[in-house]
Amino acid sequence: MLKSLNKVIKTLNRRQHKLSDPAFQVSVLSDPQSTGVVEFNEKLAGKGLLPLKAYLPEILQINLGKMCNQTCRHCHVDAGPDRTEIMTRQTMQEILAKIPGSPISTLDLTGGAPELNPEFRWFVDELMKFKKHIMVRSNLTIIVSNKKYHDLPEFFRHHDIEIIASLPYFSANRTNAQRGEGVFEKSVQALKMLNKAGYGSENSNLKLNLVYNPTGAFLPGNQQGLEREFKNRLQAEHGIVFNNLFTITNLPISRFLDYLISTGNLESYMHKLVNAFNPAASEKLMCRNTLSIGWDGSLFDCDFNQMLDLSLNHGMNHIKDLNWRSLEGREIITNRHCFGCTAGAGSSCGGALT
Repeated sequence: MLKSLNKVIKTLNRRQHKLSDPAFQVSVLSDPQSTGVVEFNEKLAGKGLLPLKAYLPEILQINLGKMCNQTCRHCHVDAGPDRTEIMTRQTMQEILAKIPGSPISTLDLTGGAPELNPEFRWFVDELMKFKKHIMVRSNLTIIVSNKKYHDLPEFFRHHDIEIIASLPYFSANRTNAQRGEGVFEKSVQALKMLNKAGYGSENSNLKLNLVYNPTGAFLPGNQQGLEREFKNRLQAEHGIVFNNLFTITNLPISRFLDYLISTGNLESYMHKLVNAFNPAASEKLMCRNTLSIGWDGSLFDCDFNQMLDLSLNHGMNHIKDLNWRSLEGREIITNRHCFGCTAGAGSSCGGALT
């Protein structure tokens, strides 16, 4: 049985919490009395930005399952060791069948911890045949959690995979507070293993990018400034190098929504997001050029809509029914959580937008 690094936090699903139901989350976000702010589309309309439509997808983001060796306090997936939702080889084969002739240039593998899917390595090997750019979103600690994962840095190197690694901060106290005791120390160990495999250095084509998200109910700071600080501290204190830092705003979904409600911060946080609304960010939202695939093959505009079970507004609900050209120009499904992606410099799985 996979053990979590966090001994206190249980998934909402395990606790049978009402927020484990995506429909209940949507009802909270849809209620102006709960959030105290206008609808997202109302804000867009006031700026002349409606309807919000998608381009032809360039990025295919694939969630390989909700199982994870961590139970992070902010997790919008509600991932954890007790989650059993895992993408099957059959669903993977359905995805593989749709890639030839597609407009997709980048394949983005995420979870949970995607490496925990028992078909992960097989799937990566099959994806490599299409000669697309492949990214894996890793929580780092999975690499050192068990001997059978110790060779992941070499596996990644062999396939020239870009690594997007989660590290909330460059110090132990803030990282462990968000992700669990011992996470920072294990993350440092994993980063050193990736560096040893050739990742993160200036003269290497092996990309290692870190992801920062705030530990509380506030927006991330300037991405460039934080990147300089992360690089200086990690290099000086641990000898670690990496390429880029991506700042991501915490969206009011799942366990972070639970945190906001339980601490009485939901309305104030939503006001922060709305007051920081950036019209320029709406032009670069990841939902415009990304298609998100759930662990069961369901289709969504983005990873966040996936977790709220907000299906595509286009009659195609599963990968087996996918028609690429029909996706272009579709209207994107929104709710108040979308304010998180348009606040300040904007936020996406690739960091700041403006």
